[in-house]
Amino acid sequence: MSVTETVDWRTISAALWRRHRSGLRAIRRLDPVQWQDLTGIDRQQQALARNTERFLAGEPSNNALLWGARGTGKSSLIKALLNRYSDRGLRMIEVDKDDLVNLPEIVDDICDLSFRFVIFCDDLSFDVGESGYKALKSVLEGSLELPPENVRVYATSNRRHLMPEFMSDNLKSEIRDGELHPAEAIEEQVSLADRFGLQLSFYPFSQDVYLQAVDALFPEVADRDALHRQAIRFATGKGVRNGRTAQQFYRQFAGDDLSDQG
Repeated sequence: MSVTETVDWRTISAALWRRHRSGLRAIRRLDPVQWQDLTGIDRQQQALARNTERFLAGEPSNNALLWGARGTGKSSLIKALLNRYSDRGLRMIEVDKDDLVNLPEIVDDICDLSFRFVIFCDDLSFDVGESGYKALKSVLEGSLELPPENVRVYATSNRRHLMPEFMSDNLKSEIRDGELHPAEAIEEQVSLADRFGLQLSFYPFSQDVYLQAVDALFPEVADRDALHRQAIRFATGKGVRNGRTAQQFYRQFAGDDLSDQG
């Protein structure tokens, strides 16, 4: 069965790969996050937008890896990207890490379509002994057959190199004739990430950026000082300042009189 049989890409902009049915399920309730809703990641937005616009225009473009601290907007940026560019022919297929072995078959069935596809892998990383990254490598750079021009991979990860890094790997590196020769394990770790030509880093929010995110979620609150005190207290209790924390603060306190919270 063709993986595209259940999806009409003329009316559907995104789908999920479902391994048990060996096919795609259309997404009909997209996350509504908009490009202008994102705060504190202007540099990353501009770089990813430029790469995506080049891809949509048929110009040279890169696969993209968004890596860094949790909750800093990596996944939200990908979702907002789809909402921004779907009218220009961008389509997206989300594939779980455990299903990457099916990636070559997925790509085979979309490579001749007129739409431009981003394969979205969220929270991508590999543990020792996993082999799914081999299928990913073939789609990123091809093998005997070149990778399709209408497919790019956009992945998010908390790990820069996608694979675990151990002190013992560094101990196996050698210096020969005055040159450092990394151990094979390190070469393997770096080689996968190197296949993503665009790498965007995300770091924990400063307090100012965190409060900007809170302000964007509470535009109607007049007492900004009280709002900020409560937001800082909430983030301190969680031990982290990021966009996810701002969203959680909003879901807990939206509509409340924050000046009465103490």
